[in-house]
Amino acid sequence: MSDSNPSDSPARHLNLVGASNFRDLGGYPAKDGRAVRWRQIFRSNHLGHLTEADIEVLRGLGLKCAFDFRGTEERVAAMCGVEEITVHSLPIEPTVVAALRARLATGAALSSADALDVMRDSYRNYVRQNTPSFRALFAHLLEDRAPLVIHCTAGKDRTGFACALILHALGVPDQTIAEDYLLTNRFYRRDPTASSDLPEEVKQVLARVEASFLAAGFEAVRADYGDLENYLSDGLGLGAGERARLEARYLDC
Repeated sequence: MSDSNPSDSPARHLNLVGASNFRDLGGYPAKDGRAVRWRQIFRSNHLGHLTEADIEVLRGLGLKCAFDFRGTEERVAAMCGVEEITVHSLPIEPTVVAALRARLATGAALSSADALDVMRDSYRNYVRQNTPSFRALFAHLLEDRAPLVIHCTAGKDRTGFACALILHALGVPDQTIAEDYLLTNRFYRRDPTASSDLPEEVKQVLARVEASFLAAGFEAVRADYGDLENYLSDGLGLGAGERARLEARYLDC
């Protein structure tokens, strides 16, 4: 899927200097022939390195809120640079690099297969350990806080899973959700200084997303909740009334 849109639609990807992977979730086909509203929900990597020109772009979007899935140390290292944006912390502590370093400490040689395994397990743990953070996000989405941006450090995993849940809740088709998720591989710029102690083939895995990562998260949903509908209602607090309110807010009429 290309990020190109009809000539009368906004750009999906905003090419900021200080933040990569800043994208709009608008325009996707959703429930009952409707579409996700443009310029309401954005996703990004962290907002701590924005330039003045970037900040002016975000001000032009009218962003009011940021929902930040970063852990404590990550957040302190790169605070949001836009004073008009209210930041809501929904912390999910990072585990992937620590898990890989723990394997490395045993003397084992790390490979891309190890990295893939750890990445998939981290997505399963989004469901098993971090559902309260995603539930809190949906509670915020049901308030009048748009336009808003959802982010973590890279804007690809914690953010990617959150945005997949949002699009599912709005009735966007599975294939479209998968394609949006994979757009990260086109737009994310890896920090070359990150995790410099890990082998290059491992760092390459950490710098991208794969369909199997997202699939692992939804496998955990089915294992623990039976199906996605049960997870949306029982795990995330989205009963019929909440779903209707979410659709009214974020889908075109």
